[in-house]
Amino acid sequence: MRSDGTDVRQLTVNDGTALESAWSPDGTRIAFTSGRFDRQDIYTMRSDETDVRQLTVNDTVDSMPAWSP
Repeated sequence: MRSDGTDVRQLTVNDGTALESAWSPDGTRIAFTSGRFDRQDIYTMRSDETDVRQLTVNDTVDSMPAWSP
């Protein structure tokens, strides 16, 4: 969404939840926590909703993604 609250778009569509997002420093990717496959893992995707990548695979909860400069 834009900073004024307009142009709201849903970026993820799956059976799990998507939470705790963080934009990459260059603004091209979003890291987020998702509850797919009955566990919480961290994923990234391009801002145009393509190239979804799973970064973690754990039986525990992974959350609070953050980018390092």
